[in-house]
Amino acid sequence: MTSTFHNEITLGDINYRLATTVDSEEFLVLDLLGTTESGEVVADGRLRLPVEGGGTVGKLLTRVLSAHTRLRSRPNRHANANRPWTQSLDDELREAWLQPGGGSTLDRIDSLAKHMERSKTAIRARLPRVGCDPDVVGRELSDTAAAVLGVDPPAVKGNT
Repeated sequence: MTSTFHNEITLGDINYRLATTVDSEEFLVLDLLGTTESGEVVADGRLRLPVEGGGTVGKLLTRVLSAHTRLRSRPNRHANANRPWTQSLDDELREAWLQPGGGSTLDRIDSLAKHMERSKTAIRARLPRVGCDPDVVGRELSDTAAAVLGVDPPAVKGNT
């Protein structure tokens, strides 16, 4: 016996229509069509899969499409995100971290992140690589801390 389920949704100026048909006891067919108000087709596709895989494949599609949407919609607030660190940037970070002065660790990380146009996570992650203790402003990284953080001690001391 064949059964079909239809659902439609409009997002912006695109109308999406999804039809699910069980064409036999073995297979499920999903047909997707996305059209603009003028009738232009902007999305279209078909999946044919075993009926018992429908729920699992639906969850898989949800996870993949949700992750993709999150990645595409997240603005890149940091101009230097994903750019390589240079020796001069490393030197600047190290010097700024080791400067005496007031403020908490979080304040210093925040300030450096803004100045270097990188995320706070990127600054904190880079500090051990330039020989700085990311938990205490003004302190170099000890050999023990370097071992715990997986940083090569000779690189920590600047003896590469």
